[in-house]
This record gives sequence, structure tokens and C-alpha cells, in this order.
Amino acid sequence: MAEIAGLPVDDDVAKRIANSIGPAFEGVTPVAGKLPFDLEPSTYVVAQNEAAR
Repeated sequence: MAEIAGLPVDDDVAKRIANSIGPAFEGVTPVAGKLPFDLEPSTYVVAQNEAAR
């Protein structure tokens, strides 16, 4: 992903990034799709407005 963004990184750095962010994604997996708003922040306002109706 970094390379696609124009910020290539060494394999060692990519591995460290993956190892550090992986647990965060694993922590979200059990609740994905079960929350009253989408996990994508840009759609939170839409979900919030729907709930206010």
C-alpha cells in the first residue's frame, strides 16, 4: 500500500508496520457489521442523521 501511495518502504519496515497494525484490525473483527454505524468514519454522519429521524 505504501508503494502504491508513492512511499516505498523496505521489506523489514513493511513487516514491522504489518505486525503493529494487525492486532488493531483483529480487535475490530468481532464487532464488524454489528455496530449501529459503519466502521468507515465518512459514513458516520449519515448513520447519525438516520438515527435522529
